[in-house]
Parts: sequence; C-alpha cells; structure tokens
Amino acid sequence: MPATHEVFNQAPARVDVNEFTSHTALVEAVNVYGAGWAADALTEAGALVGRADFQRDAELANTITPELHTHDRWGNRIDDIDFHPAYHRIIGDAIAHGAHTSCWSDPRAGAHVARAAMFMQFGQIEPGHACPVSMTHAVVPSLRVDEKLAEQWLPRVFSREYRHDLGSGQKTSAIFGMAMTEKQGGSDVRANTTRAVELSDGMYSITGHKWFCSAPQSDAFLVLAQTAPGVTCFVVPRVLPDGTRNVFNVQRLKNKLGNKSNASSEVEFDGTVGWRLGDEGAGVRTIIEMVNQTRLDCVIGSAAGMRQSVAEAAWHVRHRSAFGARLVDQPAMTAVVADLQVEAEAAIWTAMRLAAAYDDDADESAAFRRLATAVGKYWVCKRGPNHAYEALECLGGNGYCENGFPLSRRYREQPVMAVWEGSGNVIALDVLRAMMRDPMSVEAVDNEFERALGVYREYDLHVEKTRKLIAQASADPAGAPAVARRLTESMAIALQGSILIRQAPESVTDAFVAGRIADPGHMYGVLDSALDLAGIVARA
Repeated sequence: MPATHEVFNQAPARVDVNEFTSHTALVEAVNVYGAGWAADALTEAGALVGRADFQRDAELANTITPELHTHDRWGNRIDDIDFHPAYHRIIGDAIAHGAHTSCWSDPRAGAHVARAAMFMQFGQIEPGHACPVSMTHAVVPSLRVDEKLAEQWLPRVFSREYRHDLGSGQKTSAIFGMAMTEKQGGSDVRANTTRAVELSDGMYSITGHKWFCSAPQSDAFLVLAQTAPGVTCFVVPRVLPDGTRNVFNVQRLKNKLGNKSNASSEVEFDGTVGWRLGDEGAGVRTIIEMVNQTRLDCVIGSAAGMRQSVAEAAWHVRHRSAFGARLVDQPAMTAVVADLQVEAEAAIWTAMRLAAAYDDDADESAAFRRLATAVGKYWVCKRGPNHAYEALECLGGNGYCENGFPLSRRYREQPVMAVWEGSGNVIALDVLRAMMRDPMSVEAVDNEFERALGVYREYDLHVEKTRKLIAQASADPAGAPAVARRLTESMAIALQGSILIRQAPESVTDAFVAGRIADPGHMYGVLDSALDLAGIVARA
C-alpha cells in the first residue's frame, strides 16, 4: 500500500471493554443502593455487551431493519415481521440475563436496582430491543390486578427463554407490548374510539385502530378500548388458546428518526379477542403502573445513552492527538468531556435512586417515586439529545458517520425517550397532577432536598427558589400549567443535586453545582478550570 495511505492517529474501536466494571458511577450506585450482590452477573453482562461481535450485532439490527409481511404467498393474512438474526441474538441475551423481569421473579433487597443496571448495560449498546424488554418488565404490576390472568401470563413473562416465533398458543415464555394511543387522541386516551363488546367469561370483541403499537411481534399486549362505563384495559394475545391467530392487522411499520431496530407500527382490530384486565371504565388506573415503570425505563435508557456518548467521546480523545498533544490533555477538550461526564453521572445516579425507590414499599418511598419518576423522566430525557450531539462533535467527522461509529445512531435515538410515555408538556402537567392529588409526594421529594442542605450555598438557594415555585403552583392551580415546565426543571435539578451531594464524589458534585446551579444555561465545556476536570474525565 502506498505510504500516502498509511493509517495512523485514529482511535481504535472501543471494543472488549467491560461495560460494567469500567463504568465507575454505575458500580458505585449499585453498591450504594443495595444491589452489590448482583456484581458478578452485571460483570458477566458487561463483558458480553462490550464484545466486538455484540456491537456488530447492534449495528446490523439497526441497518438491516424489520420488514413487515402482511400476507403469505397465497393471500392469507399473516402479519409477520422479519428481523435480522442480530436483533434476536441481542434481545435473547437481554432476556437470558434478566433485564426484563428479574426484579419481579426474584424479589429481594436491591432487586430493582440490579435489574435497572442490567437493563442499562444492554440499552447502552443497542436501545431498540429495550422497548419490548421494558414493556415486558412494566406489565407485571398491571397483570397482578387479575389473579386468573396473572396465573396464566406471569410464569411466561418471568421466563429467561426467548423465542421469536409466536408458536401455537403453548409457548412457555412471552414478550409483552402495549397499544394505547390513536390518531385523534395521542396522550389523551380518553378520546380513543376503539370499542370493546363483551362476549362471555371476561372475553371481549375489540374493534378499532391504534396509531402507535411498538413491538407488534410480541406475544401479547395491553390494549385500551371503550366500554359503556369508559376506557377499559384488555390483555390481547397474538395467538388464542386454541392455537389460532388472533385478529391483529399490522397496517404498516413506522419510519422513525431513530430506534430503527424496534418495529413500531399501526394496527387494526376487527373482532379481535381480548380479556378484560381490571374493572370496566378503570383502564387508565389499571395501566398507569405499567406507564410509571416504562417512564422509569425512559430515564434509565437516556442515562444509558449518555454513558455510551461520553464513553465513546472520552475513548476517542484519549487516543487521538492534534496540535502536538493528545486531545484529552488539551484544556478545551478536557472541559467538554468533563462536562459531559457530569451530565451523565447526574442521570445515572438519578436513575439508580429512582430504581431504589421501587425496592421500598414504605409510604414515603411510594409517594416519592410517584412524583420523582415524572420529574426525572422530563429532565433526563430532555437532556439526552444535546448531550449526544456534543459527544458526537468530540469525534469530529467520524462521529457524524454511520459506518462503525455508534454516536450518530445514538444522536437519532435519544429523542424517542423524551417522546415515549409522554412528551414534555404531558409529563410537566402530570407533575402538577401528582402534586395536587398526592401532597405526600411533594413532601417526600422535599425531604430528599432537605437531606442535602447545608453543604453548598448555591444549592440551598436553588432549593429555596424551587420551594417558592411549588408554593406558587399550589396556591394557584389554574395558573400552574403556565409554570409547569419551569417548576419541573427546577425540581429535577434540585433532585439531582441532592443525590449527587450525598452519594457522588466531591469532584463531580462541585462541578454539578457550579455548572448546573450556580451558572446554569451555558453550553457544554465552560466549567471552571479550578475544578478537578481531569479527575472527572478519568471516570468516563
């Protein structure tokens, strides 16, 4: 090869790195929140997802995307979706490692934290498969509303076996999805027009459409439909007990900005059989805990994306030189990567603190997670896209390229977490609803703030400002929506600050207070050089 084409000063591929043991903040959080017993399993998974072949599968699953086959060669309706084998390998590994339901099937102290850490590792490398994994995790509390349906489905949901074929009604494992939103309603599910008519013995015939149904290849779904008393929740299997296919017409797959490996779709129900879950008219109440759990997974997924982004950026700048020095040693780049790491750590610690709240059923913890999950979902998911962009820019032109570099894919991926399970206004208004309906949730979150007071004056002043916003919203419910986003943001920063002040290293907390509280609103990379920026970068 001519000397003019010698390849040098290029960072090697970031492969064969254990994504658990190298992730300092995650290791610390797992231990702090009582899941240290899961370290061996998390380490094993960290080695797996860090392998070159696993990362290659992640690329293949997103470049050779799902394909819908509505009919077979003879014209029979089949509604099958083909995936590249790489997708099945990835989700199969995630299920085998309990990233879906391990906290439910093996409950113990720290179980939700351990499951969150496992879910985070798989989602860090390939986020599309995490959608059905998350929904399968989140469906468990809703299924428990009905003892008979729980007995029928939970053993399959808890299985560590993954089979991508629908089978003939005798599968011993199951993946769940959900179908709530419609063309005319979106998040306003009470505007749904899909209707259900009772047949017998808890069975209903469902007719209507759904504008978004993620993972339509799943074995069963929670579906919302109207009955006489109002919106009702149903379990809709793809295959009926007698082995015949249920009517589940997949109209088309969505062509999305990102999340390419995940087959999101529009579906039609035409005399589709479903089993009522919960009381008629209580569909929102029945499905809401599933929504809360998937909102938590949006936080975890966004944090996983931030980890991937900053880890790839830090890897690149450690291995590339410019203008006579390694990029990581140049002050401007040190400040950018340190700032990205602070953002990622704030998200990771927040996600793990929220997961820990689901391990504790005490009244205060339950109240805390009701409000804090929505607050965290709003803020962490909104921070994801810009964080991914800034990390991408650290790689220059390589970061913008799809072939072999994951950050352009991550940049397209991050917005879905802010949209899924409620976009910004929906979540901010849900924060207000939680505050108004459950004053104990406000008290529980405020107690979290209180525990961190007295260390940083800037933080104390921010909490004071946040409390004034809370009081303003409480005193004027009619005017509260106008300040809902500002209030939610202020609460989120106070929550992250409290967690970091009590749990994270001082170098990270100093930088968070300086860059997110004392001097908010700046672009990444302008942290004060008096901070321990090199020490923060070393954690990336």
